[in-house]
Amino acid sequence: MRIGIDLLWVRHGICGGTESYIRNLMTGFGKYDRKNQYMLFAAQDNKEYFEEYMTYKNMQLEICMVKSAVPVKRIFWENLHLDRVARDRGVDIMFVPVYSKPLTRRGSIPYVSVIHDLQAMHYPQFFSLPKRLFLRYAWKYTCDTSQRVVTISDFCKNDLIQHYPCVKNRVTTIYNPVISRESRLNFDDIAQKYGIKAGEYFYCVSALLPHKNLGTILNVAAALKKSGRIFRLVLSGVGGDEHRFNALLEELGIGEDVVQTGYISEEERDCLYENCSLLLFPSIFEGFGMPPIEAMRRGKNVVMTKESCLYEVTEGRAVYVDNPKDVEEWIRKIQIAEKRPSKIERFDRYELRECVGQYMAQWEMAGRMTPDFSVQK
Repeated sequence: MRIGIDLLWVRHGICGGTESYIRNLMTGFGKYDRKNQYMLFAAQDNKEYFEEYMTYKNMQLEICMVKSAVPVKRIFWENLHLDRVARDRGVDIMFVPVYSKPLTRRGSIPYVSVIHDLQAMHYPQFFSLPKRLFLRYAWKYTCDTSQRVVTISDFCKNDLIQHYPCVKNRVTTIYNPVISRESRLNFDDIAQKYGIKAGEYFYCVSALLPHKNLGTILNVAAALKKSGRIFRLVLSGVGGDEHRFNALLEELGIGEDVVQTGYISEEERDCLYENCSLLLFPSIFEGFGMPPIEAMRRGKNVVMTKESCLYEVTEGRAVYVDNPKDVEEWIRKIQIAEKRPSKIERFDRYELRECVGQYMAQWEMAGRMTPDFSVQK
């Protein structure tokens, strides 16, 4: 079969974990899928970031006349043209790795769509009214019209069924593929760049968004400094309210103790994983949450919350805080984690080949379904 992948939404360096997810998955399709061909639908301004996948014989790049940097225009173009273009290019199954499945017409090809989480249902205060209305429409339309729907944790799956019962028999959980490799970078160069030492900094991979709960970690940092603890906190991530974050740094008097790397390459991020003392992951809502897995696969202890899906995907292997906002509990759990022996965790169910096989099964199932979602005989 020929599988189309919608990549028009990818804004390189901005989409964060969602971009890492689809890149890992496409690497797996290129390496392990010997049955299907893939057509990557890219935008004019992000096509260069997908040219590397053309080294795989089963992949082809299709450039669409739209830009990812203008989301409103991009969404209009997707809804008006993507389905038709995919059919004209002979696509058998269309794969949409995010919630924005385009409008389709009679005789359309089958769609497999991914819904990563329903965060706006749980924390509406973090979203504008127009964004909430759009998300609710997009989620419902995706559930109503996709032959198959994928979620990235059982927490997400159960949440989706609760809000959109119509999808119950067409939804499945496929955990995110996580690729772990050595960075092969010289840490001395990284250390000089950020003014840090191996084993003497806490690492945090996170956008500056409200649900990431970074304010609590900054208060933890301030409390540790007040107690006389010498440390550095290194933060990698993009997106969110940078002005508010920096104002809190100033208010707490820890501006010199927190290193913000901004967007960095996967190699540099991995090098920071490899040399940190602990990974801190304070988020209160995730669809999956890749950084704790990435860190534990490198033998690093992780202190984190157990909110939403996080205990599920980390399989109870981290050190957890019960109250995500409790600074004193965070400090106690950090002290416990620092004394805990390091152990490399495998997490086999997130291996690339395993995840690719599960998606290939979705292509087969979607291809056998009629527009009313019954199975063809």
